[in-house]
Amino acid sequence: MNDKYVPAEVESAAQAHWQASGATTVTEDASRPKFYACSMLPYPSGKLHMGHVRNYTINDMMARYLRMKGYNVLMPMGWDAFGLPAENAAMANNVPPAAWTRANIADMKAQMQPLGLAFDWSRELATCDASYYKWNQWFFLKMLEKGIAYKKTQIVNWDPVDQTVLANEQVVDGRGWRSGALVEKREIPGYYLAITQYAEELLSGVNDHTVPHYLEGWPERVRLMQEHWIGKSEGVRFAFPHRITGADGQLVQDGKLYVFTTRADTIMGVTFCAVAPEHPLAQLAAATQPQVAAFIEECKKGGTTEAELALKEKAGLPLGLHVQHPITGQDVPVWVGNYVLMGYGDGAVMGVPAHDERDFAFAKKYGIPMLQVVAIDGETFSYDQWQDWYGDKTRGFTVNSDNYSGLPYKAAVDAIAAVLAEKGLGEKKTTWRLRDWGISRQRYWGTPIPIIHCDSCGSVPVPEQDLPVVLPEDLVPDGSGNPLNKCASFLNVACPQCGKPAKRETDTMDTFVDSAWYYMRYACPGSDQAMVDARNEYWMPMDQYIGGIEHAVLHLLYARFWTKAMRDLGLVSFSEPFTKLFTQGMLLNESFYREEVGGKKRWFYPSEVEVQYDERGAPVSATAKADGLPVSLGGIEKMSKSKNNVVEPKDIIAKFGADTARVFTMFAGPPDQSAAWSDSGAEGSYRFLRRLWNSGVKLAPALATAAASFEGASPAAAALRREMHLLLRQITSDFDRLQYNTVISGAMKMLNAIEDAKLAATPADAAVAQEAFGLLLRALYPAAPHITHALWQQLGFVQKHGSEIVGAPWPTVDEAALVQDEIELMLQVAGKLRGSIRVPAGADRTVIEAAALASPEFQRFAEGKSAKKVVIVPGRLVNVVV
Repeated sequence: MNDKYVPAEVESAAQAHWQASGATTVTEDASRPKFYACSMLPYPSGKLHMGHVRNYTINDMMARYLRMKGYNVLMPMGWDAFGLPAENAAMANNVPPAAWTRANIADMKAQMQPLGLAFDWSRELATCDASYYKWNQWFFLKMLEKGIAYKKTQIVNWDPVDQTVLANEQVVDGRGWRSGALVEKREIPGYYLAITQYAEELLSGVNDHTVPHYLEGWPERVRLMQEHWIGKSEGVRFAFPHRITGADGQLVQDGKLYVFTTRADTIMGVTFCAVAPEHPLAQLAAATQPQVAAFIEECKKGGTTEAELALKEKAGLPLGLHVQHPITGQDVPVWVGNYVLMGYGDGAVMGVPAHDERDFAFAKKYGIPMLQVVAIDGETFSYDQWQDWYGDKTRGFTVNSDNYSGLPYKAAVDAIAAVLAEKGLGEKKTTWRLRDWGISRQRYWGTPIPIIHCDSCGSVPVPEQDLPVVLPEDLVPDGSGNPLNKCASFLNVACPQCGKPAKRETDTMDTFVDSAWYYMRYACPGSDQAMVDARNEYWMPMDQYIGGIEHAVLHLLYARFWTKAMRDLGLVSFSEPFTKLFTQGMLLNESFYREEVGGKKRWFYPSEVEVQYDERGAPVSATAKADGLPVSLGGIEKMSKSKNNVVEPKDIIAKFGADTARVFTMFAGPPDQSAAWSDSGAEGSYRFLRRLWNSGVKLAPALATAAASFEGASPAAAALRREMHLLLRQITSDFDRLQYNTVISGAMKMLNAIEDAKLAATPADAAVAQEAFGLLLRALYPAAPHITHALWQQLGFVQKHGSEIVGAPWPTVDEAALVQDEIELMLQVAGKLRGSIRVPAGADRTVIEAAALASPEFQRFAEGKSAKKVVIVPGRLVNVVV
């Protein structure tokens, strides 16, 4: 074997061997337990960084370890290939998104392959392939038949630059998340998936451990995020009656302004109602009041999330309209408020400023009266400052509420709900924060929605035999809207029902559709007659899903919904797609920038700056190498191309090898926590692997003389066996707990133990060294597969164990190796540690006392004094009191 560790040679040889032997290709095998471990589908942005390496190495370590444990493991890879970034890049480079996307896929795959990740590439898919998105279209049509998919008109967030609808989450401070343009409110038709039909089941899976599909293998914080997003609320929906008429002389909304509240006990404290800018009453007032119209126009620029609205300053205007209180009959003024969303409930809220923090801020700003209707013993109400107890329904009781005064929360709600029901104005109701999933996107680079619009027949589904509706891949967006609208060969088609000229739907599907089920398609490669087949039932549900916390809500929620819809349409037998979920931490790195004219930041690569450090090693300043001028420290940030603080794996591989890149990213910290990149840490990982190689070279002659058994091994060899098997026990536990950083540290301890052992030059001791090094190689193999593969081959382990390391079983702890003939006890004299003594493992108290009193340490430190008492802590220490 080569005396010097040359990573490039070692790694290219190992990968060629695996490819030739088909080591990573997986098929269904009923004779072994299956395990499906999958990383979330990556977007082909074109460049890998070390954060990607960390994510995929987590999956790879899990897969390799479980294969050694006897599992049939599936670990596939593919590409989330549709989406707006490709369109933006296409416009910037004047190339079709398809060409840009496929070039990026090829580039990223080429960057992945040197890492030795054990993906089954025979199952690779790209969501922009017609063979994949055909089934998006097919299942959409099936959902349309069942009423799960439907078309409606709704107010949406419109990005005038990207010319597309944005989800609330894609609007930041009133602007499009990519274009930065002020977002407008528009009312347009689109297709929706009725995820709300599954709200109760989706919720029970995350917060009810008694149901069969409870997600007990998911992190608690992810379950809480899903629970909040689904947002079940039990309360009362009721109406404020009114006599407000529209231009046609008819009562607006039949003379009833509906609201929903979970705090019906505070109804006697209503001092105003607020409606969304799009509400019919607001629109009615805007027709005659210019200031209201201007306010509504301003609100159109801020289509935002609930979270953003909570932070936004509350603003509104009185509409000059009044509704009647449903119990007292008193007039209640109606306002339009920027914090009321038309898409939630009925687009209106009752204003109870004394007991709702949002209403409190609004009322204080505009001088709207407040009325306390809930009290808590010992608490004093103030109209100047909000107190948390104002909204406390667990301890409060009603006051200033006529016949309802003195009631606790539940009794008050029941009583008020009953009287509202008697009046025909309300009833108890359960509402959901969750809204149906709008999948229509006014974009080109996505799955075409399989609908044809005919002037005679209306919206006609594309016949199943005509699927897929293939997206033309040669179009180049120019920023003037969806290029499909100008593509005659795509747009113009005959109606499937009447044969008359018609036009295709040019909206494409939200890319969350692509990622809702791709993991099932991995299980069924080559299936061209069905969306999924019997192989899906073998592999699913997925045993371990791995991905970032940023996908904890929408992607996972949509995937869960999609699975349940497939179940109800008879395609799968399971209800939840992911048994366990692991959310990995991010890899961080220093960032550097310089502010340019206009406040825009120019970010520098770490290699472009010279950093000055203080005596503790913390960065204090930096200058650009190019001009010597200062740059600002941006702090430790997530590795991101937008901030140029990425470290590319190709650079690390070229310098140290792929195994170093893998080992460092695992050793940097617990996989579920963020960890900082460190050049010195990478160098340390390389030194460890080089030591491993050198130790193998040094041991090679002795290993060739190893006996067939350990009989006659020296005490030093027995001690090494014990240490190695204790470490193996801990490493096995760490693998099972996904604590891969301590797996690496355990392997380092194994190497230290081997190097420190004072073994005799005998065949028996050589056998112990052979076992120890074999344990080390197998413990380290999932993290550093190339170097361990080479050493396994070159040190004779293939012949000894009958297989390459990729097929070697996980070693078991030899309990006999843990049995000690002697044990070491720490020795204290007069309470101070003075040394140690060795005694037989089963020694009784008399033998231990005698050994302690006869030791040189006692003779020296007792200073001639007699022992008054000997205290023994079994297995640990002896203290001689003098």
